[in-house]
Amino acid sequence: MSSARIPVAIIGSGNIGTDLMIKILRNSDLLEVAAMVGIDPSSDGLARAERLGVPTTAEGIDGLLALPDFKKIRIAFDATSAGAHKVHDARLRDHGVRVIDLTPAALGPFVIPVVNFSEHAETPNLNMVTCGGQATIPIVHAVASVAPVYYAEIVAAISSKSAGPGTRANIDEFTETTSRAIVEVGGAARGKAIIVLNPAEPPLIMRDTIYCFVPPDADTQAIAGAVESRVAEVRRYVPGYRLKQQVQFEHFGEDNRQNIPGLGWSTGIKVAVFLEVEGAGHYLPAFAGNLDIMTSAALTVAERIAQAQLAAEGVEK
Repeated sequence: MSSARIPVAIIGSGNIGTDLMIKILRNSDLLEVAAMVGIDPSSDGLARAERLGVPTTAEGIDGLLALPDFKKIRIAFDATSAGAHKVHDARLRDHGVRVIDLTPAALGPFVIPVVNFSEHAETPNLNMVTCGGQATIPIVHAVASVAPVYYAEIVAAISSKSAGPGTRANIDEFTETTSRAIVEVGGAARGKAIIVLNPAEPPLIMRDTIYCFVPPDADTQAIAGAVESRVAEVRRYVPGYRLKQQVQFEHFGEDNRQNIPGLGWSTGIKVAVFLEVEGAGHYLPAFAGNLDIMTSAALTVAERIAQAQLAAEGVEK
């Protein structure tokens, strides 16, 4: 292993874990994949890792801890399930390994790279919320930076072909976790999340819709500018992240009040933002932007951690 890179482990040899591995191997000069961990010896992820010279184990967390170079690993990505993550986190913390959680378990704080990474840079477990959260919460936060957001609702529509067993098993956790993060990270007073699995053929690229209800005197020009700036920030690590059209505003006055959760019948402005997230196609198809944004965000967080660790050791990158 190169001393100029931080060794990492990927737990979960499914779509997300495999895409993350390919991204690191192709694009990162800060991280080195020291282990690919799965529980299915016949998985494509483990087979690809072996062909690429990455140490592998099909024995799950026990196999990872038993690897000869395990003590060198400093960061572990968990791309399994919310239930499994609780076990993995407890075992890894005993060894001082930083954990980046790509499940909806939310044992650690929610982290969106462009919103709040610096607040949690030293936290041992960082949760990447959900794919819908990574795509939409930056927008809610952008709106909340210039106007109070009384209520925010997001709808994440993904191709059913991009929803593997892990995603389907975590649907309830997805909605609960994302709804919490809309409030805790996005800054909305109330939040709601909806996920739609679209069976259309050919498969559709991930689409996200964000609705925010703000006061009637909110500065719509400032809101539009904040949203556009935030989209540009996210595009730095997710190139396929883009607005589908200009930010939309609908005004509600005394004669057409809206029934807003927590507020009742209210006047205000409904802000509507429509996004598309196209994947980079590293391992997953381009329509699977929902998975690509998760691995891209997790990689960004890990690289920031690695950069700080290398700087502390006097290694410049």
